[in-house]
Amino acid sequence: MHSIVLVDDHAIVREGFKRLIEMEPDLEVVAECRNADDAVEAISQRRPDLVALDLSLPDGSGLPLIEHLRSVATGTRIVVLSMHDGEPYVSEALRRGASGYVTKGAAPEELVAGLRAVMRGEQFLSSDLRQRRAERPNDTLDPIDRLTAREHEVFLLLAAGRAPKQVAAELGIGQKTVYIHRASLMGKLGAGSELDLYRIASERGLLPNRG
Repeated sequence: MHSIVLVDDHAIVREGFKRLIEMEPDLEVVAECRNADDAVEAISQRRPDLVALDLSLPDGSGLPLIEHLRSVATGTRIVVLSMHDGEPYVSEALRRGASGYVTKGAAPEELVAGLRAVMRGEQFLSSDLRQRRAERPNDTLDPIDRLTAREHEVFLLLAAGRAPKQVAAELGIGQKTVYIHRASLMGKLGAGSELDLYRIASERGLLPNRG
């Protein structure tokens, strides 16, 4: 059974998503939260497999929350469910650590498809977002947007100074797999070393503030 925490400030929206998700026999909503503070508490206690997160919350934007959750619950993946369909929102959510982005205007079955894709370690965008990106010249994409969800996880950990052995332990994958992901993501980012990864992540504000 895969556990999910829903974060949205509208009770009727949460209820609709919950009913849709729990029609799947192996998916369970273990907590519902209406703001960022509740979400941090629930996710810290429950350690769910997935978080379905709205970006518009009463106590602020969900974008900083993505980054915070990725640092305190490294094994939890995040899918954004939002009315915001602009590319800046999508790119920033993915940069901060979300593994998927589904607009609230997408077909209901896309939510379940997105959750399952992210559980497989893939990056997922709802069909309206995929179509928009397909119509845009590929060379305008930020290189980070080309990383898979797993490559993004490996990238952030390597950029933060983790050794491949530590990355493997934190993500529950083999060290050889880490090296494969590292080679792929470094090629996509044009990075020649871990120092380059640190620079790329630092320039985009993806590293936790140590000050």
